Amino acid sequence: MFQIMVVEDDNNTRRLMATVLRQNGYEPVCARDGVEALEMMDSHHVDLIVLDIMMPRMDGYEFTRTLRESGSEIPILMVTAREAPQDKHKGFLIGTDDYMVKPVDEEEMLLRIAALLRRSRIAADRKLTIGSTELNFTSLSVIVSGETEALPKKEFLLLFKLLSYPGRIFTRRQLMDEIWDMDSESDERTVDVHINRLRDKFRDSNDFEIVTVRGLGYKAVLKQ
Repeated sequence: MFQIMVVEDDNNTRRLMATVLRQNGYEPVCARDGVEALEMMDSHHVDLIVLDIMMPRMDGYEFTRTLRESGSEIPILMVTAREAPQDKHKGFLIGTDDYMVKPVDEEEMLLRIAALLRRSRIAADRKLTIGSTELNFTSLSVIVSGETEALPKKEFLLLFKLLSYPGRIFTRRQLMDEIWDMDSESDERTVDVHINRLRDKFRDSNDFEIVTVRGLGYKAVLKQ
């Protein structure tokens, strides 16, 4: 069970978020501000943080900066009443992974949490080997029989995702939500463009191919 830390100084909002998370299969860990959250993280495993910005003692910006300067890569979803572009820019610059404006749509929050958790699991794996093909997440590169090719980030993430679950069908919407920002203006045709580029680059692969499942999406099929 994933443990989600909710850092929020408003008691009612904190309790409501915790209830929603628990009802959807997560284990909430609640803190009233950044100081308490840092103290609790010494004794609690946390997979993701839902974070308010305006809080006493240590606000969300300072908390995020402290975590990132310590080397922590825990996904952070900022949730705040501040919707000015400069507030969002500041949040992303100091290291938040996503941003929502209050009042929060519960279903959207859950979708964003799920997408952030999937991305963090992909990043944690770092390497994937399929036959003579090795994908290196750190360098966004693919090594085939000793030859290395660096890929653009979105192409690499698409390939890594499909090869991580060979035979499993992913819809364009699933791939968009996971690999592109949920606020991206790109449409689902962008997935088709990137898939076609990957097919061109790996058409001669002896290890895999990317198959279109008509009306559904895409899957990777292993050849060995």
